[in-house]
Amino acid sequence: MINIPKGTKDVLPSQSHKWQFIEDCARSTARVYGLREIRTPVFEHTELFRRGVGETTDVVNKEMYTFEDKGGRSMTLKPEGTAGAARLFIENGLASSPMPVKTFYITPAFRYERPQAGRLREFHQFGIEVFGSASCRTDAEVIFAASAFLKSLKVGTRLELNSIGCKTCRAEYNRALKEYFAPHLSEMCDACRSRYEKNPLRMLDCKEEGCKKFTSGAPAITDYLCGECFAHFEGVKKLLNENAVEFTVNPRIVRGLDYYSRTVFEFVSDQIGAQGTVCGGGRYDGLLEELGANPLPAIGFAAGIERLMLLMENSGCPFPEPEKPRIYIAGMDENTRFEAFKITQELRTKGIYAETDLMERSVKAQFKYADKLGAEYVAVIGQTELSDGAVNVKKMSDGTQSSVKITEIYTYLSKNQ
Repeated sequence: MINIPKGTKDVLPSQSHKWQFIEDCARSTARVYGLREIRTPVFEHTELFRRGVGETTDVVNKEMYTFEDKGGRSMTLKPEGTAGAARLFIENGLASSPMPVKTFYITPAFRYERPQAGRLREFHQFGIEVFGSASCRTDAEVIFAASAFLKSLKVGTRLELNSIGCKTCRAEYNRALKEYFAPHLSEMCDACRSRYEKNPLRMLDCKEEGCKKFTSGAPAITDYLCGECFAHFEGVKKLLNENAVEFTVNPRIVRGLDYYSRTVFEFVSDQIGAQGTVCGGGRYDGLLEELGANPLPAIGFAAGIERLMLLMENSGCPFPEPEKPRIYIAGMDENTRFEAFKITQELRTKGIYAETDLMERSVKAQFKYADKLGAEYVAVIGQTELSDGAVNVKKMSDGTQSSVKITEIYTYLSKNQ
């Protein structure tokens, strides 16, 4: 027997309605915020992620699924959605579109990391990417969209907010970090010592316990913001306050990818263990330029669908029940089974969820099966019913029956919604 790869998960028929519910909520949120769907390839040129996500990140250094194709080109299964969305934006000339360009995606992504609750090697994201606006109102709108999506799932989260500034103020902050970490560098992990030279901001994202005791006391970047970044961050906070969106400023949020600038945020829960972030994002004004395009501001977020599902289950949030048949048409013998099949198909063409027997069951067994499916009504067709052109339609919840002409079953079901 060949088993499923470690870090991946099957979606069974009994679970698929949960996925569909979350995806439907995502699409509903996207619709009211004017976001249009995009779809990017599952794999891209590795260079896209090296340049876009960042050479100093754990994602690039440790977690990417990279392979060489038959043409000798280095390819990578996408570890996140933003870099591919930015590549799509550039390659398809969307910079000539009216701004902002507001997009969303629901996509699989892949990272080679230790599987744990809500964190898999193949996972799925609902993401939003908005290109072209540098306004703090755009930051607030993207955060509102994330909040609305999470509320539609009825999950409880808290919003944590930070600004990591621009290149100008981050240069001064990096100098402050180097000065702070220098006396402790010999006690920190190899990755942090490497980041100290290349990108000291990444040291704040280290998960090693031995490093956390030093990173917890590091200077806060909010004390080093330049005038423009400070004003932008104040604008975001004002908009959130004026629209009754609760948040706390957490100066330790830096996000795990190098393309972020200015506003970064996370929606966090205590219901799913140590890895509590279920939705995170921020502004990435330098990404398109890094990928070879003209500079253009952008902002987005991604929410992990597996984590959201775990949070809903742990929090007792109700999922809607899977759709059940309106009616089950049972045939008594070979001849009437053909008629039952025909009626079932006619109802389906009119948008009615109907079922019939495909397993040569007896009428009694068909009733039991219809009950397991949760069918609202059952109609049995025998030779007498076929001759009379009418059937007794039984309502399964209370046993009441109604005589209905075979040609009027659809009308009967439509009237009894």
